[in-house]
Amino acid sequence: MSQKTVLAFDVYGTLIDTQGVLDALQQVMGDTAPAFSKLWREKQLEYSFRRGLMRDYVDFSVCTRHALDFACQALKQPLEEAVRNELMAVYKTLPAFPDALAGLEAAKAAGLTCYAFSNGSAAAVEGLLAHAGIRDFFAGVISVEVLQTFKPNPDVYQHLLNTAEVNAENAWLISGNPFDVLGALNHGMKTAWVKRSDEAIFDPWGPEPTIETSSIINLVNQYKQKYKK
Repeated sequence: MSQKTVLAFDVYGTLIDTQGVLDALQQVMGDTAPAFSKLWREKQLEYSFRRGLMRDYVDFSVCTRHALDFACQALKQPLEEAVRNELMAVYKTLPAFPDALAGLEAAKAAGLTCYAFSNGSAAAVEGLLAHAGIRDFFAGVISVEVLQTFKPNPDVYQHLLNTAEVNAENAWLISGNPFDVLGALNHGMKTAWVKRSDEAIFDPWGPEPTIETSSIINLVNQYKQKYKK
């Protein structure tokens, strides 16, 4: 295995803002949009977890659509099929967080090898990153679809290490999702939790992220100060 340092960036909720669908939601349901968006995202993740445990894999987009349908029922938003399809299309062009581009530029300048690492399909992630203008910063896109399961299954993190040809001690998982950080810690990797809001709470399980940061730019600076030789 190579001794290079690899940064594996989660995509949804870390580089790409899943709340970028809010504008489209507000156009169809007004003030209900924030609660709807939050529930949609929570159910999307829950459904992927449940599918993984059941060993009943479907593409992440299917989890997203089922979560959308659930939110419509739970919040009594009987959206027509055409509107639901339009909202799913928005998910393919979600925006990057404001710090993503500058943070990835800083990582490149520091000589770090970066991968995109996602529960989404490779095609969906490639499209998102290209639309956001950040695809060229990655040595590759690593998707769980090859294994047909989801994070935080340990096999997924090993697949990342095998694909990137790096040992766990030289690999970092960068994520805004605590479940993802805990999954990587459990597999012996270093981690950085990007705390995307002041209200975000890291699960009190005991293990803590190697670095906690408010942005990808700060993460790269923290890494260089503590670990770059």
